[in-house]
Order: sequence, then structure tokens, then C-alpha cells
Amino acid sequence: MRLLFLGDVVGRSGRDVVIEHLPGLIARYRLDFVVINGENSAGGFGITEAICDDLLAAGADAVTLGNHSWDQREALVFIERQPRLLRPLNYPPGTPGRGAGLYKARNGAEVLVMNAMGRIFMPELDCPFRAIDAELEACPLGAGADAILVDFHAEATSEKESDGHYLDGRES
Repeated sequence: MRLLFLGDVVGRSGRDVVIEHLPGLIARYRLDFVVINGENSAGGFGITEAICDDLLAAGADAVTLGNHSWDQREALVFIERQPRLLRPLNYPPGTPGRGAGLYKARNGAEVLVMNAMGRIFMPELDCPFRAIDAELEACPLGAGADAILVDFHAEATSEKESDGHYLDGRES
């Protein structure tokens, strides 16, 4: 399976490059699934519905967010009706949207995409490792999903490396 993750897409220039070149990249490399981190796509602060729609129309299969998820207030509303837009799954219960989704790839495979946010130098959230574990238990690699992608949005390199070691062999 050929997977592509792009991020962070920042501002108009980042969006324009992705929108112009993503369809060609999908064709050239026969990509089966594309995830884009779009949390800074609206001038470096959040995402709007129009921008999300443009990224999806260009060929993204899912768009993830992070600590700038709600910088554009409209995201609080449209995230409820856009199943391919994912906010960090370790936000508190009752937060609009979802943190994970199971999607069909171009080759027919099932792809689980998760978005989690670290806690070092970030707003205080639930433990990302526990939140990821819950999703992996519900949809394990090889049994529930053919591929699993985790966008772990964090500031500290040590936390990112910890996540990589923690998930080794349990995600794609």
C-alpha cells in the first residue's frame, strides 16, 4: 500500500502547492491513501470549511488537526458534518468532531487514521497513549484495519520519539 502524509500545510502558499500538485502525485506514485495535516492552513491559524473541502477535492482522504483546531471558530460546527476531518482524539469527551476514522483506500484496503496531541508544551489534555490504545484495541492492525496512521501532534522531540517506540509494530 502506498501512503502519503503531508503536513503542516501552512497558509495560502502551502494550500496552493498541495492543491496544484497533489492530483499529479497521486497519479504518478499510484498513491492509495493521503492524509494532510491542515491545522495551519488558514493563514497559519486553523482551518475553514472551504479550505478543508479544497484539500479533500485535491485528493486528500483525511485531514488532521492539532492545537490550532479551533482557531477558526467555524471549525467547531463543520467538523461535526465532515467525517474526514479529525481533531485530536485525546480532547475531552463532548468535544465536537472525532479523533479517529476508518476509511476505504483507493485499493480497497481499510485505513484507520488517528490524530492525537502530546502534552509537553501543549494545552493539558487526556493521555494520548491511553487514547491511542483504546482505538487500537477497537481496531487492531491486521484484524480491523489493513493500515493504521497516527498523526501525533507534539512539540517535544522526546514525546514524539516515545510515541514512535510505544506504537512500534502496532501502526503502519
